[in-house]
Amino acid sequence: MANGINAGYLSLNEEIVLDRLPIKGTLPGWLAGSLLRNGPAKFELGPDTFRHWFDGFAMLHRFTLKDGQVSYANKFLQSEQYKISMEQGRIVFGQFATDPCKAIFKGTMTETDSVNANVSINKVAGDFVAMTETPLPIAFNPHTLETLGVVHYEDALQGHHGSAHPHYDFQRHMSVSYMTEFNMPSIFHVYAIPDHEHRRQEIGRYALMEPSYLHSFGLTEQYIVIVEFPYRVNPLNLLNSHKPFIENYEWRPQEPATFVIMRKSNGEVVGRYETEAFFAFHHVNAFEQAGEVVVDISAYDSPAVIQSLYLDQLRDRVEPATQSSARITGGELRRYHVPLGSAPVRYELLSHEAVELPTINYRRYNAGDYAVVYGVSTPEQRVAAFSSQLVRVDLHGALGSNTKIWGEEACYPGEPIFAEAPDARFEDDGVILSVVLDARVGRSFLLVLNAHTFEEIARAEVPHHIPLGFHGEFFPSIAIL
Repeated sequence: MANGINAGYLSLNEEIVLDRLPIKGTLPGWLAGSLLRNGPAKFELGPDTFRHWFDGFAMLHRFTLKDGQVSYANKFLQSEQYKISMEQGRIVFGQFATDPCKAIFKGTMTETDSVNANVSINKVAGDFVAMTETPLPIAFNPHTLETLGVVHYEDALQGHHGSAHPHYDFQRHMSVSYMTEFNMPSIFHVYAIPDHEHRRQEIGRYALMEPSYLHSFGLTEQYIVIVEFPYRVNPLNLLNSHKPFIENYEWRPQEPATFVIMRKSNGEVVGRYETEAFFAFHHVNAFEQAGEVVVDISAYDSPAVIQSLYLDQLRDRVEPATQSSARITGGELRRYHVPLGSAPVRYELLSHEAVELPTINYRRYNAGDYAVVYGVSTPEQRVAAFSSQLVRVDLHGALGSNTKIWGEEACYPGEPIFAEAPDARFEDDGVILSVVLDARVGRSFLLVLNAHTFEEIARAEVPHHIPLGFHGEFFPSIAIL
């Protein structure tokens, strides 16, 4: 049993299926469905160790809630990377920050289907898929977590680096995403996948000489919002530098960040709008208002957060943070106002609490004006942890008094996922689900909070630790039949 904050970054090698977890509290009778989670779970193999939290072999987790009970299962994603590495007894392929990835220029970077899809869970064109920043997802069975294989699309689009966070356009019934085709010049493609089609339709493209590192993007009713940070790469360096992928990118704080606004209907770039340099992993939401595009984002002053997430640093941390233990600074919840004209871009702070892994009532409010953001956070006195509390931010409340917090000593929560009540009348009628590492006992539990009051309703305890992961999604029972 692993105790302490380090347990969040230690390998979990066991795969189990449990029909019933012990529960403290009482689950709402209406809460029925599956929370599917993804994240790295194996960091060592034979003589080799991954260097970065983002690199570990993917593991899927399923919490199924029904009739006031919770079942649980976990299973390694049987990617080609995982299977070949297990057969050879060592880490064979390069990753985000581990070993050079010479395959970056080989077609789609996935000619051998070697995708370690450890970032997110999505449902795309009828398939339940695990995704990473390589633009080919891996399908799996949501009931058994059995790996079904890489999804190949019936089109000629090519790209090397993409997003693990496609948006779903509820009006047009299609998924929207992007990918960068590294070349000289490189091409940035934005595309859509209609429901139940395995074919990507290009919405628009543009050329660029030195692509930015991007992880997500924004979507409004009319526009696609791409933020190019001044964290750029010369594509030739990816081939020649012998460095891991992310270590080829260069931070240029003297250059601006650029909001690229593309029309969703025809791919026209309607404008490029510059502002001071910043960096982000995650967009929260975007919408149109009074002649401008509003973009909410979890922003950092620089990409230094990436350096703070190397495993040797994470495993060396202690709580509370001291001068000798590395510090993680959370992202600021910022609202950028992008006028579709000549006025300058400006932003305002939406909460005094840091916010990462942000989520909203996506089904009802994505691409529209909304009022509530949920996320993980790191208070000033616990900055040795990436995530040590959950936050709920009321965007319509006064700054300084608009944030509710759930936290417990030596507990480290994962991404909060909103599940809406069937008779919901308001945006936050429902519950928040989060997988929490209890470092006091070296085990994890599924936490259920009232999404409005942020008070605990129940928790279901898992008999082992679950390494801190990234993203997931709640699917009501009807959505996974």
